[in-house]
Amino acid sequence: MAASKGKVAVVAGGGGIGGATARKLAQAGASVVIGDLNEADARTIAQDIVAQGGRALGVRCDISDETSVAAMVRLAVESFGGLDLIHVNAADLSVIFKDSNAVDVDLAVFDRTIAVNLRGHLLCTRAAIPELLKRGGGAIVYTTSGAAFIGEEERPCYAMAKSGLNALMRHVASRWGRHGIRANCVAPGFVLTENNQKTLPEGFADAAVKRTRSTRLGKPEDIAAMVALLLSDEGNWINGQVVSVDGGATMR
Repeated sequence: MAASKGKVAVVAGGGGIGGATARKLAQAGASVVIGDLNEADARTIAQDIVAQGGRALGVRCDISDETSVAAMVRLAVESFGGLDLIHVNAADLSVIFKDSNAVDVDLAVFDRTIAVNLRGHLLCTRAAIPELLKRGGGAIVYTTSGAAFIGEEERPCYAMAKSGLNALMRHVASRWGRHGIRANCVAPGFVLTENNQKTLPEGFADAAVKRTRSTRLGKPEDIAAMVALLLSDEGNWINGQVVSVDGGATMR
């Protein structure tokens, strides 16, 4: 297990992948603040971690709102003494099926996609970096997507947001790498979470497996394992990278 013992971590976006990351980091010895739009879910994850002997707090966080993001980071600093690690995982996928094409898409869909999937990640970055610098450095991992580089016929707003996120990550790695801050992105393939397993159309999962070079679809724990590595001391010489964890769906 990638060790993060004694570190303080924030996970922004606790559903699915974020929840698995929070648990993984806590098992590795980190104190964790989980922020999510669904406060009840964030608190449930935190309570589970505490019940297993870890240290965690759950809080409501809307990453499209600067005040909410600042409060999440402040909670980590005030409760656990600082900030060393942050996984920015939050996304608003409620509009993704309306994200049609560049000619027809409603600009409200574009605005909401950018507000959460790109601007929100910038807000988390702005809140986190000063605190990381106070600790002599730290690590940031953003959840991106293969949509940023595979060139789909649909979902242009989502792809633009994720392409911008990759650029933000590289900027952070370049600007603050020599100050001890590392930044990387994880690009998951299709991951089966508890929520999407309940809503997937019949046959969708089997069709998705056929688009990979794997025997199965992803699990949140698959992504969390890579995030934990990138945030850990063992990942200390990995900086400025987009790492695909997708069962071989993309190869670059």
